[in-house]
Amino acid sequence: MPTDRDLAASVERIDGQGYRSYKQIKGRYDFGDFVLVIDHVQGDPFAQPSRLRAIVPQTTAKIPPKYFSSFSREVGLRDFLTRQFSSAVTATPARRRGSGKSGLIVIDRPPQEILERTSVMVDNREVEARFLVGLPADGRRILGNDAKVILTEIVPEIVRKSLIMDALDDETLQTHVWCNEDQDALRDQLDRLGLLAFIPNNARLPRRSGIDPTPMPEKGVMVFKAPPTMEVSVIVPHLGEIKGLGIKKGVTLIVGGGYHGKSTLMQAIQLGVYNHIPGDGREMAVTTQSAVKIRAEDGRSVTSVGVTPFISNLPVDKDTDRFTTEDASGSTSQAANIIEALEIGAEALLIDEDTSATNFMIRDHRMQELVAKDKEPITPFIDNVRQIYDELGVSTLLVIGGSGDYFDVADSVIMMDEYLPQDVTDEALAVAKKHPTARQKESGSTFGTPNRRVPDSTTFDASAGRRDDRVRVRGLRTIEFGRREIDLTAVEQIVDDSQLNAIGDAILYCRDNLMDVNQSMADILRKMDAALEKNGLDVLSPYPVGHFSRFRRFELAAAINRLRSMKVLHIEIH
Repeated sequence: MPTDRDLAASVERIDGQGYRSYKQIKGRYDFGDFVLVIDHVQGDPFAQPSRLRAIVPQTTAKIPPKYFSSFSREVGLRDFLTRQFSSAVTATPARRRGSGKSGLIVIDRPPQEILERTSVMVDNREVEARFLVGLPADGRRILGNDAKVILTEIVPEIVRKSLIMDALDDETLQTHVWCNEDQDALRDQLDRLGLLAFIPNNARLPRRSGIDPTPMPEKGVMVFKAPPTMEVSVIVPHLGEIKGLGIKKGVTLIVGGGYHGKSTLMQAIQLGVYNHIPGDGREMAVTTQSAVKIRAEDGRSVTSVGVTPFISNLPVDKDTDRFTTEDASGSTSQAANIIEALEIGAEALLIDEDTSATNFMIRDHRMQELVAKDKEPITPFIDNVRQIYDELGVSTLLVIGGSGDYFDVADSVIMMDEYLPQDVTDEALAVAKKHPTARQKESGSTFGTPNRRVPDSTTFDASAGRRDDRVRVRGLRTIEFGRREIDLTAVEQIVDDSQLNAIGDAILYCRDNLMDVNQSMADILRKMDAALEKNGLDVLSPYPVGHFSRFRRFELAAAINRLRSMKVLHIEIH
């Protein structure tokens, strides 16, 4: 195998040549304590940077096996090493000299959440980091000396600082891995305890800002404390006993005045489907894995969704068992979002009044008197929420600030008062009894079961004027799928653009491997989950990539459902 000296000689030899001469350095190089693999060389300094891997044998890395002896621990370890690599890159003197992406060194930069990702892989044989390097050029002429410094000096320094145990702080690593394992263990107990979510005492839920997800500084932040009547105790492997707010299955309301923490609590709950890093303030705030945030989404496309439990008797006899539109309203989009979530197995719906369509949430007595039911196609959510739980076993958590009519259908009511939760269930029931609503229930005798939709694989064309599929991610909310854009702005439980990278390629995987005339949307997504569980995220790519992180089937379904070219072969109506 060529060595680091051979690599240095190669880049010196092509100094000043045209950029494509960099193709000559593709291959594997022995650096003594690790192997550097140059998998793909960019064809232009302005193109996506070159793909590299650093492979450190465990005889050198010496990562204690206890840190990857289970999948939960392994995910925590890989996340920690990714963060170490990223920090080492940041601490390295910049070499950004030249054209385009010259000198760029980058690995996935994780958010506050701990996710399974492909940036670092670990087993009992080796540790592998996958990252990008912008090979330097002046215009389109190779800067060989700069490339030599980056590839044979800077990259090895980063590798040795981040992937070898002797350079790591064992206590910090252990805290990170144990924290991840504790959160997985806690989430696994929710169902047995009859809980939808758990928020620990002493949590710090407020964030610095709407664009900064790091915790607000401790000074002046009210730490979380569960009311005695809702406090539960759980045991986790490393922290031991933890006490906090247990949100039970059923219909739960979060109420309170403005700026008292209702939406802050909801955000912690909706992101509790993921684990959080130590020091985030929301570690140990966990939610059942199948909880889905629902909101109105004006303008989204909807394809053959059975929204009849919420929308019926539309003008011009529009079919609501197979409701299709290119431009959904607030109420029809929210109805479709719920049905789509139920279709693939959501066990909890999370809804904030602020991001909901008012006419979808409630129709009060006065409006019922003025507009007769036979003139109103919308059955408000208040009339279906109990049926959804009683018939389907799907819980709902609602942030409500303006409609006390929901007291009649609630199992629990939590009032946020200066960011502290209070159990006001009995008071809410007393208010409902003292001031009975005069409105009439408008739903049918049953809610029904969501239809089985079978997507047409031929409508998932990702080409862009050529045969090859082209799937690209733009920011945290947009996937370019061939000539079309998938807008995921309203899908609030996506936290990392690497999830979008994986989702885009997962759509192609589903199209090519899982979709056929007998496979419903739920079947396809269940099989996709099984493939990821068995083979990991690498199943989505024919070659090693470091920019995938794990998504849930609900976010993959959201992307598929928002692809405007998507058609359905047939539907089984229940």
